[in-house]
Formats: sequence, structure tokens, C-alpha cells
Amino acid sequence: MKMSAEKSSDVIEAVAEKLENASFGEAVNEPTANEGGETESSKSKKKKKKKKKKSTLPEHAIAREYNGTYPQGLMMDYNLKRTTNEEKRHDVNFQEAQNSWNKYRHGAEIHRRTRKYAQEKIKPGMPMLEIAEMIENKVREQSESTDTLKAGMGFPTGLSLNHCAAHYTPNAGDKVVLQYDDVLKVDFGVHVDGYIIDSAFTHTFNPKYDPLVEAVREATNTGIKTAGIDVRLTDIGEAVEEVMESHEIELDGKVYPIKCIRNLNGHTILNRRIHGGKSIPIVKNGDVTKLEEYETIAIETFGSTGKGYVNHGGECSHYMKAYDAPPNATVRLDRARKLLDTIDKNFGTLPFCRRYLDRIGEDKYLLALNTLVREGLVSDHPPLLDVKGCYTAQFEHTVLLQPTQKEVVSKGDDY
Repeated sequence: MKMSAEKSSDVIEAVAEKLENASFGEAVNEPTANEGGETESSKSKKKKKKKKKKSTLPEHAIAREYNGTYPQGLMMDYNLKRTTNEEKRHDVNFQEAQNSWNKYRHGAEIHRRTRKYAQEKIKPGMPMLEIAEMIENKVREQSESTDTLKAGMGFPTGLSLNHCAAHYTPNAGDKVVLQYDDVLKVDFGVHVDGYIIDSAFTHTFNPKYDPLVEAVREATNTGIKTAGIDVRLTDIGEAVEEVMESHEIELDGKVYPIKCIRNLNGHTILNRRIHGGKSIPIVKNGDVTKLEEYETIAIETFGSTGKGYVNHGGECSHYMKAYDAPPNATVRLDRARKLLDTIDKNFGTLPFCRRYLDRIGEDKYLLALNTLVREGLVSDHPPLLDVKGCYTAQFEHTVLLQPTQKEVVSKGDDY
């Protein structure tokens, strides 16, 4: 039976396709045409296409075995070294930060436990000397070290009252007794290997001061939330100021606005250096300096019912060896040279107070200490006072600026 030219052409194409597929191992059968003119090869081709959709390739079994997540190959370093100053500084900062964070956390746990103990024990009628020594002895006990350079007090216990905002701790012979109507700022530091936790709270007994205390607590929390890598210092101050000065307090029938104490600041912290070089304002001041990763900072805010500005006044108790003091400084007074050596051995550049010198057996040292201050080898830090009759409050936390998060390392259940 003869096929038409059109049908003949279809058969030739089918045979050619079979020959082409033969290279992939398929047998070549001569196609035959059915009554409708469709070759068996054409039917087979359509059927095979459907089968390909249903077929499972070997790699699909691997996908099921690993559930879509495959094991890594050998991971290798690039064998490249950081060469720029910025890259080298990044490496140094990262290593320093990694080494320090655990020590900060150790100090923070000592601070939390000590302040919990203090908050339970502090009562009206207690002498300030008793309160200071109670706190400091608790820190020393938990530090488990008699070496004051290894661990212990990061700086003296501040127990500033009422219009005194900071830097008061009792000297020997102090007769001040805590009263029910006092506003007490408890500011003490703990260090482990020189890594200092700086944290403070305000302690009151009379609830009439609650609006002042809450204003400062809220402002401190705002400063913490605002602070971070690449944040400008002035922006932190502006945020704190806005919150703090939105509050007021009524005392004895008179309403007082709560003001930021504009010349007191937070600060960065370095190893054995409580003020690390950057001041973190609590008012907008135009300082566009930015915070950087791996820095440790103290967010510290002060509120006042007075002028919102402090000046030095009263008997000095706080001292600190100058960071930039030359190692072989010449001091003419023999007693002053010996005192400087004592300071180096017991405190280094950590702040200390006169009671600490008494504790290690120093006596009749005031002339020598004042000589070191005049020579610029030791700095003195007298109490800081707003106007008499006003009240001041303070809260403070230490914050670690990690690359992707900030850690409020001194945070506790209390504040």
C-alpha cells in the first residue's frame, strides 16, 4: 500500500529521530503509521515525555537524606593578615573585649549581690561610716582576694546626701548620721583585674521623693536605650534631658521642676581608668563625637530640684593617681615619695579615699598627699554640691557596646 508524500515525510522524520536517540542506548524500530496517519514513534515519544516527568533522579534521594541541608566541606583560612591600622586596631579591640567581658560580668555579679545586701541593711539612724564600711567589706568578701589590684573596690563608696550629688564618702571621724528625710545616692565600683563596674542608685525612705527618683531612673533608662555604636554623644544627652525635664515634684506645697545637673556626665571606662576619655552628657551639648564598638560606657544621670549645676565644696575624701603621671616622677619630699609608692602598690590608677590609706596602716599622710596633688601626680575630687536645701538623685549602669548588641552588664532586678 502506498503512503501519500505527507505520510512518507512523517515516517522519515520518525526514523531520523530514532537514529538520533540510538546514541543514548535506545533500540531503533521502524515506525509504522496507523489509520489516522500517526506513527507508532510519535505515540512513543509522547508517552516517554510523560514518563520523564514522573521519574526520580538519583540526587533526589540525597536531598531526602540531608533534608535539604548539606554538610560543609573543609573550611580553611585565607592566610591573609590584617595590614591597615584600622584593621589591626579592630583585632586588638576584639581580643581585649572578649577577654574583658567575662571579668565585667564577674564584677557585676558582686555589685548586684552587694547592693541587694545594702538595700536591706541601710536604715535611718546609721552613721555614714558604718554604711560605707558595710558595703566595702561585702565587696571585699565576695571578691575573694586580698590583693586590691587584682579584685575588690573599683572606687570608694559614694554616699552623697541631699544637695550633694557626688564624691562624698566619710573620712575617719565623720559624725554624719542618715536621717529618714535624706535622699541618699549610693555609688560604688567593683573591679576584677582592673575592669570596673560603675553603677549607682538612689535610696530614700520618705515616699514624697518618689517622683524625683522615678524621673532620674527613667532618664537613665532612656540614655541606655539611646546609646549605641555610631550614636552621637549630644543625641544621648538630648534624649536624657527631654525625659528628665518632663517631670516635676511637689515638696511641702511647692512644685519644683526636675532639672538635669548639666555639668555631670556619664563616661567611657578603660582598664584601671574609671574615666576613659569620652564624656557622655545628660543635656544636649552639640558634641558630635560618636561611640564605637567594643567601648565600655557608664550611662549616669543626675536630677535636681535646685539649679541643676554643681560646684566643689566640703572636705575632700576622693583621690586618684594621675593616668599620665611619669613613671619616674621626681618628688622632693621623702614622705610624699613613700606615699606615692604605697599608692602604686595598693591602688595603681584606681580611685581611693583617705579611709583606704588608714586601713593599710598609713598615718600622718595629709601633707604628703597634698604635695602629690600639687605636683600633679595625684588628683583630688572634692564633693560636688548643688544649692543647699535642694535634693539630687542619681542612677547609673555600665554598658558593653558589643558589635551587634549592647549589654547592660550591671542590670539587676532592683534597677
